[in-house]
Amino acid sequence: MSSINYESITQKDAAHVMQTYGRQPIVLASGQGAVVRDVNGVEYIDCVAGIAVNNVGHCHPRVVDAIRSQAEKLIHVSNLYYTEVQANLAEELVKLTGMERAFFCNSGAEAVEAAMKLARVTTGKTDFIAAERSFHGRTMGSLSVTYKEMYRAPFKPLVQEEIFVPYDNASAMAEAITENTAAIIIEPIQGEGGINVPSEGYLQEVRRICDDHGILLIFDEVQTGFGRTGKWFCKDHFGIQPDIMCMAKAMGGGFPMGGIVAKKGITFSKGQHASTFGGNPLACAAALGSIAAIKEDGLLKRTTELGKYFMDKLRQADIPGFKEVRGRGLMIGLELERNCTEIVDHARKHGVLLNSTSETVLRLAPPLVIDKGQIDRVVEVIEQA
Repeated sequence: MSSINYESITQKDAAHVMQTYGRQPIVLASGQGAVVRDVNGVEYIDCVAGIAVNNVGHCHPRVVDAIRSQAEKLIHVSNLYYTEVQANLAEELVKLTGMERAFFCNSGAEAVEAAMKLARVTTGKTDFIAAERSFHGRTMGSLSVTYKEMYRAPFKPLVQEEIFVPYDNASAMAEAITENTAAIIIEPIQGEGGINVPSEGYLQEVRRICDDHGILLIFDEVQTGFGRTGKWFCKDHFGIQPDIMCMAKAMGGGFPMGGIVAKKGITFSKGQHASTFGGNPLACAAALGSIAAIKEDGLLKRTTELGKYFMDKLRQADIPGFKEVRGRGLMIGLELERNCTEIVDHARKHGVLLNSTSETVLRLAPPLVIDKGQIDRVVEVIEQA
């Protein structure tokens, strides 16, 4: 397609879309696996994956077939009625997580909102403790436990006064607990905050603190779930169960889908929460297709192996300003002693899509179907930049 098409699309966007995003100057048109193409047919290795959404790759046949098949039968009905596909997905998630019940919504922020409501109604308490550098969403409740001041300041007052403590500091968590604390909410690995991986024993200690004080533990696995770290969920690396777990992003294989799962005895009563589109047949079919693809393609083992390969290649590369590589599976942070904006721009011009978070960290979250040749090319482009 011609560049005129690009101009017309971006002009329409500028005229009619609220300009809330700092978009890269490309218009994407199609994708397959770990590769996307723009309207001019230029290909890019995608190390953003919709921000850890396209775990099974772009347009995975399993997901496409599941959506197509379901769309021919039933796209949406109200949650006033049962559907087989929603019941099947709930059963599958309970098996995968070891929890007891699920509630379905449409996004990560909605999942966090649901978890916060559930924690309040379960405990009868109001406050939440979150970690510095956390990101839990941009709705009024989730924004209350999202750390970055620039996100929160324009919208105050929020649901609660900020209660943030340093990440990876269990003692600080314990000291922040009051008689009004309903729950601690935490990302097992921080995503937007810079791919921050907890030290050994930290999450287990947070679990013990919650048990000792009779408060709930909420894991935000929106970014870490569905194979991203080499396990079904990041919690599985640490051998602990939260009381409530949030999920979204990769859940629907690219289709908007979110939800929470909770332990036995922690549940909404009839009428306490709802979602018009949550758990609709099309979304549930997409999620079941994505889960099947992860299983059938052996993506958990593959992600563990390729994550190690990717991080080793980055450590061996000659990257000016290199500081550290950290992560689990294919959730990788490359920290540099410089702002990463120019690197992101250079990479795009050379066929690689990257994302910078926390200014000095390149976040690498490619589809789990990326191959070693593509990883080698990504490292080469970063090295050149």
